[in-house]
Amino acid sequence: MKIVIFPNLKKKDAFSCTVEVCRRLDRTDTRIFMDQKYAGIFSELKNISYGDFRTLAEGADFAIAIGGDGTILKCAAAMMGTGTKLLGINTGRLGFMASVEKDRLDALEQLYTCEYRVSDRMILAAEYETEEGKKVFCAMNDIVVSSRYSKIMEFDVYAGENLIGSYLADGVVLSTPTGSTAYALSAGGPIIEPELECLEMNLICPHSLFVRPMIFNAGSVISVVHHSSEDVEVGFSVDGNEPVKIKRESRLIIRKSAEKIKLIDIRGGTFYDSLNKRRMRSLMWR
Repeated sequence: MKIVIFPNLKKKDAFSCTVEVCRRLDRTDTRIFMDQKYAGIFSELKNISYGDFRTLAEGADFAIAIGGDGTILKCAAAMMGTGTKLLGINTGRLGFMASVEKDRLDALEQLYTCEYRVSDRMILAAEYETEEGKKVFCAMNDIVVSSRYSKIMEFDVYAGENLIGSYLADGVVLSTPTGSTAYALSAGGPIIEPELECLEMNLICPHSLFVRPMIFNAGSVISVVHHSSEDVEVGFSVDGNEPVKIKRESRLIIRKSAEKIKLIDIRGGTFYDSLNKRRMRSLMWR
């Protein structure tokens, strides 16, 4: 068995968790890999081989992301298109996508006994014509179009060639079902079961009393065209990454990607467990 590990060492306990994961995976029939940049950090562990993460993921049976949901998103982006199964280990606050908590690493045994299910997660593709040519950006959670410094945007949203609406708002969140519990939820959107296939739209602070979230079928092609004044700088961010500037009157096209991420669910009911944890935490804050 080949396993590649993707740790986020900025997270508390991620280093010690990674060491313990490697210890538990140290079997004669298991080969453990990490990106070359970690070679000096984990030099005391003799059971790890190093190389380019993307290349390693292409040949691995599993990828293990150690951190929070952001770490899982970064790992998913780095291994997009490989078809390798991804397991998240949570060392953060609340991991909606993680299947294993840092203090429950005995669950790793189930990778060997095949006692897990694979959750196929829909991916969004954002197509935009940059100065370097047409580029496609893939998102597991969401694509957020917004203005810099929270200036009011003026923009249209289309489904195919049909105008959905012309809006004044701080921006718009276009998310997958997986992303429905992230920014989309904070923007007032519904919670969607992560294995459904649809596209969710939520406006950010709309200047209207009548705007509501919208759900589109997975085959929809959504376009965003902004026509804000020249002093309003608009860009789109993919899964929270550095925004890409959008020119006035240009078209950002968003559709379902042909790619999927195969997320491992070891415990079963992981998504609902996370929802209940968040609900209990919100009750404690009241």
